[in-house]
Amino acid sequence: MKRQVCLFLSIVVILAASSVDTVAADGLPPEAAPLIRHFYKVHNTCDNVEPFIRHQMKLMFDKDKTITPKLVKLLYADCMINGCDASILLDGPNTEKSSPKTRGLAAFVIIDRLKTVVEARCPGAVSCADILNIATRDAIFYSGGPSYPVFLGRRDGKKSDASWVDLPPPSISWEASLAYFTSKGLDVQDMVTLLGGHMMGRTRCSNVLDRLYNFNNTGKPDPTMEPVTLTYLQKQCPKKVKLGQANPLINLNPQNPTHKFTNSYYSRILANKAVLGVDQQMLYGDDTHELTDEFAKGLEDFRGAFAYSMSRMGGLKVLTGTKGEIRRNCHVVNK
Repeated sequence: MKRQVCLFLSIVVILAASSVDTVAADGLPPEAAPLIRHFYKVHNTCDNVEPFIRHQMKLMFDKDKTITPKLVKLLYADCMINGCDASILLDGPNTEKSSPKTRGLAAFVIIDRLKTVVEARCPGAVSCADILNIATRDAIFYSGGPSYPVFLGRRDGKKSDASWVDLPPPSISWEASLAYFTSKGLDVQDMVTLLGGHMMGRTRCSNVLDRLYNFNNTGKPDPTMEPVTLTYLQKQCPKKVKLGQANPLINLNPQNPTHKFTNSYYSRILANKAVLGVDQQMLYGDDTHELTDEFAKGLEDFRGAFAYSMSRMGGLKVLTGTKGEIRRNCHVVNK
C-alpha cells in the first residue's frame, strides 16, 4: 500500500510546473475534482489574490514566526473535522470553534486580516476556505518548507456544529490514529507525513502529563521515553497536584524552537524523544516505522511528501458552486 516518495516528488513537480488548470485525478480525493488552479484568474473575479495574500503573509511572518504552526493546526482542524469549508472559523455557542477539543486553536486574527485585504480589492469574490489554504501554504514556504499548488474554488460552509468535532487525543495509538485518517479518506503515508507538522509549534502540558507521570495508569512515566527528554519535560511540566495549577505551553519539538521546516521531528521519534504519545507510536507499525526512518534520512523526501499530503488534505469534502457561499465575514454566515 505504501506509495514511493519518488512518485510523490514527481507528481508535485509536475503539478507545480503544469499550466493545466484542472486537478490531476491521480492521488487526490475525488471531491477535490471541481477545484482548479488559478480559479479566480480563470473566472476573472480576483486575478491577483495569491500575490495579495503572499505579500501580507510575508509582512506577518517577519513579525511572528509562530504563525506557521498556528495556521497548519487551524487548517488541519478545519479539513479533518468537516471538510475544508472554513466552518472552524464560525463563531457561536455550539460551533466547532467552541468545542473543548479545539481549544487552543489560534490564527483566526490572521485570516481576518487577510480577508479584509482581499475584500477591499475583490469584494465578495474569495472564500475564507481558499484564503486559509493559500495562507497556510505561504506560511509553510516562509518557514523553509515547500511551495505547492493550492487548487481553488472552495465555498464556505453555512453550518458549524461542536458535535462534529472528532479530533483524536494526543496519546492515541498508531492503529487508532490510522483508522481516524483512513475514515477521512487519507492513508498511512498521509498520516505519517501530516503528523510531521509537529516539527514546529507548541502544545499544553496537559497533553503530555500522562506520559510523564501516569503512563497507561501505571503511576510511572512512559518507559520508552529517552531519560534526558523525560527529565526536561518533567521540569517544564510539573506534576499536577491541585486545581488551577498552571498549564504551560511547551515546544512540540524542543530541537526546533524557532519553528522552521525541518525533518528533526522524525529523528527524535527514532531516538524515543517525541513529546506526544501519538508521535512516538510511529515506531510500532511496520509502515509507519519505515516512513519515519525514510523521512529522518531525507529532508527533500519529506518536503515532497508534505506538499502532496497537504494538497490531498485540502481537497477533503470541499463545497463548490451553490453548495456553499463566499462569506463577507469569516466569523458569520451571510445574511
